Amino acid sequence: MSAPDVPNPRRWAALALIALAQFMVIMDTSIIGVALPDMQTDLGFSQENLSWVFNAYVIAFGGLLLLGGRLSDLFGAKRMFTAGWVVLGVGSLVAGLAGDVWVELAGRAVQGAGAALIAPSALTLLMMLFGGNPKELTKAFALYGAAAPAGGTAGVFLGGLITEYASWPWVFYINLPVVALTLVLTPSLMPSAPARRGSIDWLGAILATGGLAVVVYSVVRAPEVGWGSAETLLVLAGGLALVLLFLLVQAKKAEPLMPLRILRTPNLGGANLAQLLMAGAWVPMWFFLNLYLQQVLGLGAFASGSALLPMTVAIMVMMITVAPRLIAKFGPKNLIVAGMALLAGGMLWLSFVRADGTFWVDVLPASLVAATGMSLAFIPSLGTAISSARPEEGGLASGIVNTSYQIGSALGLAAMTAVAAAHGSRQIGNASALTDGFSAAFLGAAGIAAAGALLAIVTLRGSSAPADAEGAERETADVA
Repeated sequence: MSAPDVPNPRRWAALALIALAQFMVIMDTSIIGVALPDMQTDLGFSQENLSWVFNAYVIAFGGLLLLGGRLSDLFGAKRMFTAGWVVLGVGSLVAGLAGDVWVELAGRAVQGAGAALIAPSALTLLMMLFGGNPKELTKAFALYGAAAPAGGTAGVFLGGLITEYASWPWVFYINLPVVALTLVLTPSLMPSAPARRGSIDWLGAILATGGLAVVVYSVVRAPEVGWGSAETLLVLAGGLALVLLFLLVQAKKAEPLMPLRILRTPNLGGANLAQLLMAGAWVPMWFFLNLYLQQVLGLGAFASGSALLPMTVAIMVMMITVAPRLIAKFGPKNLIVAGMALLAGGMLWLSFVRADGTFWVDVLPASLVAATGMSLAFIPSLGTAISSARPEEGGLASGIVNTSYQIGSALGLAAMTAVAAAHGSRQIGNASALTDGFSAAFLGAAGIAAAGALLAIVTLRGSSAPADAEGAERETADVA
């Protein structure tokens, strides 16, 4: 994955395609948010099981990312990038055509598998294009980083627009022209890398995906069957056993999916933990905020999606123009801690939502604080995680950090869904009970983000700001 001596003349056009890929795979986690009430009616989802439209995608995405990173390292990032878009397109078509719950969930899982091939190969391609120039790499990371949360928030707006003026299947069909465009442009824009010899740890991929799926299932089911019930405890224990077995397999294999030695790399574990907890707070926020806007404030699909546009604008401005400068001035650790603390503050503010509230008072200010925190913490934690690994393990490091984010998304949403259900969110039509449930979920998300800030202080090294301009430039290069 070493950078070429002569810069690729089409690298910025290639970066636009890479950022589009990141935008799309994250958008596909959120675009279904506004469409959920219509999908619930048409396909027969229960209120508790509605989150599986999200989780089916995220579990496949997060569980297979390590495999995607390994395949990218072995067969070349360009090949896996192309293959991932084909798989994503097939899954989108199946999800859009679905006529019942299980076909819908299958389509979402196939979409997630495609995203698991796209995301690590996209990061590897970015490093191939910009790895030889620290200044350009910092800019590239800023644009790439902005595409992720912007895609998540913009997905809510687009989902509202499509649901209001077309129908919910089009939240999946919208992927198809993007897939076609990407397949046309990739051969000429993306750099090629020779394939490398090595084996593929299929057992590890199965154990990682299965363990994550079973753990999330146990958390989602717990409010319905009881947290202390035999079913909950046995299923949770089974999921954790699969995760433990995965780690044991990784320790014994000659060419594991995730060499455990990489976890001893300084700052890699701390940066991935920050990504996991950040996602565990951020994703439940937009999920329940959208339900609050529709089910409590009574906004339509389009109005609900539009209400979250200010967050998208704030994220893009902060990530592209502000965050890189603050990283250079204060260092990545300080920015991660401050960003997670602000995210926690925004979540805490949202927990005061009222049944008779308004967008301008109850939603907008708090959501902008949360968006600012997300913007400040995302880029330095991502850059630290990627740069901590050796160059030849770039695909693996990309897979690990994306896995951390997606696992955090799945577990955070599952846990906060359980919290919301326990506090009243099952009572559709009862604005007071729904608000109590959503408020509890926001408060729980605030706790996750606060824990992330505290753990970043403990687990990350290097908190001092550079002393001069030259030091600032070195620090920026280190982050990249």
